[in-house]
Amino acid sequence: MASLPFELKGKRVFVAGHRGMVGSAIVRRLARENVEVLTAPRSELDLLDQAAVTRWFSANRPQVVFHAAAKVGGIVANNTLRAEFIYENLLIATNVIHAAHVHGVEKLLFLGSSCIYPKLAPQPLREDSLLTDTLEPTNEPYAIAKIAGVKMAEAYRDQYGSDFISIMPTNLYGPGDNYHPEYSHVVAALIRRFHEAKESGAREVVVWGTGTPRREFLYVDDMADASVHLMKNYSEGGLINVGTGEDISIADFARVVAKTVGYTGEITFDTSKPDGTPRKLLDVGKLANFGWRASTSLEDGMARAYQAFLTERSPS
Repeated sequence: MASLPFELKGKRVFVAGHRGMVGSAIVRRLARENVEVLTAPRSELDLLDQAAVTRWFSANRPQVVFHAAAKVGGIVANNTLRAEFIYENLLIATNVIHAAHVHGVEKLLFLGSSCIYPKLAPQPLREDSLLTDTLEPTNEPYAIAKIAGVKMAEAYRDQYGSDFISIMPTNLYGPGDNYHPEYSHVVAALIRRFHEAKESGAREVVVWGTGTPRREFLYVDDMADASVHLMKNYSEGGLINVGTGEDISIADFARVVAKTVGYTGEITFDTSKPDGTPRKLLDVGKLANFGWRASTSLEDGMARAYQAFLTERSPS
């Protein structure tokens, strides 16, 4: 049984995927801890290359790993790049988790995704709903790769006693998001769309789907804080959800984005586009029992996210 709380102080901590939205937030959060943060850009370490990952772990000897690396995207990206999503995410999880075991990493945290739960699982989504029914078809390849990562961490825990844990974040947003017009997640896509509509003076903004699906949104720096908290205080084979415990319809969320951006035109819905899962709210009771709750309101988080968009967006 691992002793808790796990001591981070003085450790060499590898953040895999440090340039992504989640990874960069974890790096920001670790600045408040007395640790040596290890990072490796893709030009130095290709996580798809098992031999390269093995060499890197051997040379750098991390004691702690936050596994935040993944190929990610919204509904269109998941549904279009299906082979890439399953291939790359399976390889990344396999290579990092196995290298962590081989090189004696003391603790590893694997970041999953709430899309691993069945499409029609009872709401709010409990951790024990995993693998109880079929997945949402549009992101099934990505979800299967993430489930494999969760089960791999569990298997190494069972067979070798590795202190590997898995956490399931809800929909995330904030600094470092991807604002690609086709492949981004819903928050980044709507921020960009409403901002461009405001700048161009467009009379309406079209939102994909019916607007009725309900989603939960967590500010990424809250996610990073939860990750560090759970690294210190959680050591179980089963996964743990990380979210706010509150959801909002896409239609109402679009109005929040419009208000944040300052867009005053009309919002319409293209019902020919897919909605995805009807509702996705995580049960965060287990997380609360481990002493953590989200602290950033949706309004405050969106204001920060919009400021980050203005700073980060490319001229194109």
